[in-house]
Amino acid sequence: MENHRMDKHEIVNRWRLILGDFAENSLPLDPENAELDGTLYFLYNREYTDEQGIRNDFPNRGGRGGSMLTVPGWLKKVKKLFPRKTVEIMQKQALDKYNLTQLLTDESVLSQLEPNIGLLKNILTFRNMIPEHVRKLAYSIVEQVIKEIQKKLEINVRKAFYGKKLPHTNSSYKIFRNFDFKQTIEKNLKNYSREHGTIIPDRLYFNQNIRRYNPWHIIILVDESGSMLDSVIYTAVMASIFAKMPFLSVKLAIFDTSVVDLSEHLDDPVGILMKVQLGGGTDIHKALEYGKKLISAPQKTIVVLVSDLYDGNNYSYMFRSCRDIIEAGSKLFVLPALDYSGAPCYDVRAARTIAGMGADVAAITPEELAEWIGKIIS
Repeated sequence: MENHRMDKHEIVNRWRLILGDFAENSLPLDPENAELDGTLYFLYNREYTDEQGIRNDFPNRGGRGGSMLTVPGWLKKVKKLFPRKTVEIMQKQALDKYNLTQLLTDESVLSQLEPNIGLLKNILTFRNMIPEHVRKLAYSIVEQVIKEIQKKLEINVRKAFYGKKLPHTNSSYKIFRNFDFKQTIEKNLKNYSREHGTIIPDRLYFNQNIRRYNPWHIIILVDESGSMLDSVIYTAVMASIFAKMPFLSVKLAIFDTSVVDLSEHLDDPVGILMKVQLGGGTDIHKALEYGKKLISAPQKTIVVLVSDLYDGNNYSYMFRSCRDIIEAGSKLFVLPALDYSGAPCYDVRAARTIAGMGADVAAITPEELAEWIGKIIS
């Protein structure tokens, strides 16, 4: 019976914490939960505003102290009172839903936040609000998150191209015609045997069969409108990975109503993301026309358009540019989303029209993009 009463008591307290001040008369706050209640109150009381006819300045009851918290103090309490997953959710809601931008502008607070994709997106979204003295820390967080994403994706990208023989990498096709004599000698010079007067290699190296002199050209055009932020992040990372492939020549441009070519910065995805200006209009036709100018070998070119296809101009111009690219012999791949959300918002009618011309249109993950390109070039 005692355990049953304890369970019931715990359930009542949880409901009180969920309902907040509205349940104070029927479910009085357990003093032991005052700290939890205050921490929740500090964030979620922002849900209730005068515009909704509900006051958000309830008196401080039961020693809760929520209204006395500052952002740094609140964050410390959250990390102390809740598990890590819950901390990440509350941190995300504080930024996304309640616009608690002090989390990003206060260096002591920002340094406490969990580096993850959510924080990365908020730094990029609000970076113009971040003070100069905090930007170095913000940049380092972006760099840390991007490196983690890049490391994971690079492994998967290489798996997607597995079996396509790459020069200067170790091949699974260990046959004589693929034997790399020069690299084997260079790598095994340390194994020279004076006794036998020769090198005794501890590893043989083999070339793979796709050569630099005949690369496939990948032209990536990325819509930098605010709704495309996830896709912009993953596109920048994927472009940097593709650029390392010896059989791919990569160009990258971001666009809104103008087009900016970032191909010279492919080795620095963090720098690319810090140059992105989210929001504004969208001129997909202009971006596609720019991409057309970069095509030198149509039969060996893949144009990847990452956009929700909501164009600010006459759609017929966009359709004409798509048709030109396809009829010239290039592959056109339209990605309404390149991320892991699985629920993109895009112009379905425009997507159907472009697909009807012969383009591939799909919202996919970064790994699926690598697999698609791998099938095309193999």
